[in-house]
Amino acid sequence: MEVQEILKTNSIANRFITQLRDVNIQTDRMRFRRNIERLGEIMSYELSKELEYKIKEVSTPLGKSKISIPKNELVICSILRAGLPLHQGILNYFDDAENSFISAYRHHPENNEKFEILVEYLASPSLEGKTLILADPMLATGRSFSNVLKALEPMGKPEKIHLVSVIGSTEGIEYLKSEFPENSKLWIATIDQKLDGNGYIVPGLGDAGDLCFGGKLQH
Repeated sequence: MEVQEILKTNSIANRFITQLRDVNIQTDRMRFRRNIERLGEIMSYELSKELEYKIKEVSTPLGKSKISIPKNELVICSILRAGLPLHQGILNYFDDAENSFISAYRHHPENNEKFEILVEYLASPSLEGKTLILADPMLATGRSFSNVLKALEPMGKPEKIHLVSVIGSTEGIEYLKSEFPENSKLWIATIDQKLDGNGYIVPGLGDAGDLCFGGKLQH
């Protein structure tokens, strides 16, 4: 699996990541969601350079013009609930894509730091022969992406898989390299080196779902 880290090159994306991490700014939920959405747009632009293209002729008021447009059949799949703003950012650029939604969350059966990833909801079109874009802002252990991929298997085999994430860990990325097809590609804004004892990214930014939408009762 190839990895493309956006912040390896300085750009306006640096500002959005800075605001996402900053405890004095991230309490503004609207700005937090919008910054994730913006990063989804930036990574979608970069991803678009690797799609397949076909020539289309269009009529202008003064004549004809030929231009290359993407020909891939895209399906955007976001992992609920934190993936929703990232999904919107990707959809802003690939507005004719089909859409898939899946739930994946950490379940602590023994009420301690040990957890399992549960997938309980899936709504998806066929993925057979299409280009699948999997979106989740936080790539910690990598197990959410891996479990989602397994849950999507009955939907068909995509021709190509792109993963889009905002912040990931080195450990999680290495895990995904053994779980996803070799021709998959990860688009990620920035990579942190550590996970803490609870499997959260350090320094990371906290719980993206809670920062987007508010806290939740545990079960």
